Amino acid sequence: MKNLKMYEPTDKMITLIKDNYSVLQALGSFGINLGFGDKTVSETCQMNGVDTYTFLAVVNFTINDFTARYEDDERISVPTLLHYLKASHAYYLDFQLPFIRRELEESINPDDQLGYLILKFYDEYAQEIRRHMKFEEKMLFPYVQSLIDGQTGNDYNIETFSKHHEQTDKKLRELKLMIIKYLPTDADHNNKLTATLYDIYNNEEWLRQHAQVEDYIFVPAILRLERQTKQTDVQKNISSMVFKGGADNAEALSDRERDVIVGVVQGMLNKEIADHLNISVNTVITHRRNIARKLQIHSPAGLTIYAIVNGLVDISSVKL
Repeated sequence: MKNLKMYEPTDKMITLIKDNYSVLQALGSFGINLGFGDKTVSETCQMNGVDTYTFLAVVNFTINDFTARYEDDERISVPTLLHYLKASHAYYLDFQLPFIRRELEESINPDDQLGYLILKFYDEYAQEIRRHMKFEEKMLFPYVQSLIDGQTGNDYNIETFSKHHEQTDKKLRELKLMIIKYLPTDADHNNKLTATLYDIYNNEEWLRQHAQVEDYIFVPAILRLERQTKQTDVQKNISSMVFKGGADNAEALSDRERDVIVGVVQGMLNKEIADHLNISVNTVITHRRNIARKLQIHSPAGLTIYAIVNGLVDISSVKL
């Protein structure tokens, strides 16, 4: 039965672990080492450079069987999640998979050919898991880091994130059933095999939680980051179009062209500008055409923004 308690930053870290020993496995992935004494969750996270809110989001999400939802939660720290998932991969690929493999080897009777076929099946399963996680490390994680760094231009996006969770889950279930049904052995090997099966069941639960964290916390957080990045790009593009050339183009304008811009910003018609500057209407039209060509700005609103940014007029004197 699940705990259903939602832990808070002020709770003792040791209490959280005593209530849910499975959290021990997550600590290392967050970069939190044992030896935190009676510190609170918040104090422990701060001591280890971990975002407290994101840590509790993952922990509460997993121990309460995913009753909490974080799809629209902007407080989630993507860098903390990325570190967590990278470390989880390292734990699983470098420790968990080889550890269970060694347990299986020791649990199989040397004379049992069927056992070695099951060991081969496990190797195929491990290879599939490794291939899936390495794909994430090669494609997904660098992409997310580029978003964190504010870099764009990568054709990859979170919707192309290829998941194989369901297929690998099926392979693990098949493995358990084959071991239970088809490996009769002596008492010693049976005890070892039972212990190995227990680890495989725990492994299955860990993988399930890992997939759920990716699907329900990580992916929504990246979708938000993508939207923010796209909005920033749009704003940059607009600024680039409005202020194209900036100070360099301001230098390229003649004094008379600047005077014409000021007249436009103040709401004058071409004839009024001509009378004010003692030039012909045709000359005003020519100046406006040259201004549009030099600045690539074709609207009075765009010229108004340009004039304010480049100090041609004071914003207080502009009728908005």
